[in-house]
Amino acid sequence: MSTGRHAASPVAALLRVTRNRPAPVVGERCEMCAEQIGGEHAHVVNLDSRALMCSCRACYLLFTDEGANLHYRAVPERYLHFSGLALDERTWDELQIPVGLAFLFRNSVQDRTIAFYPGPAGATESELPLDAWDTIVTAHPELGVLRADVEALLVRRTREAGATESTDEVCHLVPIDACYELVGRLRTLWRGFDGGREAHAAMDAFFAQVKERSRPAAKVAGVGGVSGVGGSW
Repeated sequence: MSTGRHAASPVAALLRVTRNRPAPVVGERCEMCAEQIGGEHAHVVNLDSRALMCSCRACYLLFTDEGANLHYRAVPERYLHFSGLALDERTWDELQIPVGLAFLFRNSVQDRTIAFYPGPAGATESELPLDAWDTIVTAHPELGVLRADVEALLVRRTREAGATESTDEVCHLVPIDACYELVGRLRTLWRGFDGGREAHAAMDAFFAQVKERSRPAAKVAGVGGVSGVGGSW
């Protein structure tokens, strides 16, 4: 027959394990080194999967060299505004984007330019017609500053009531993680074909924040001959 002392031993062992258990992780952690990070933190892109990874500053800095042949790349923090960059209705139609909001970026792994635009089912991915995008870059060589995989051209075209064509156009260079933030915000708000009132209010608030952070993009004289502009785009 077991004594009370022996019967209590498993319970005592369980209590010791419980007391020695490490404290649960609180807050976010770097997805590379597990270092604890704050709510405002940098991101790194996995070039193969295009997934964003939360990163501490030390890991982020390891992947800032654009010329390095690495599987990861740090997402820059710059915002630029392209004044005078207008896409007419014909050009917009050639891009085959059915709504007035899209972000465009170059995928270096697939060697192509991709557009994302919101809709009732969430973000839709579209491979841009090469000729149409080349025409835009040739006309606006300042777009050659976009860094593949980590920066995007965010374009919004709006129409005044009763107008049949776009009456206002906003073009910004933004970090790719900002675009995914906008997509995530719109996914929960989008109603109908054009998004509805709440989605448009969210776009207005987002673009107001982007405008505050943006500085004018440098003009490029002439066409062609700009790094990043050419057949690969």
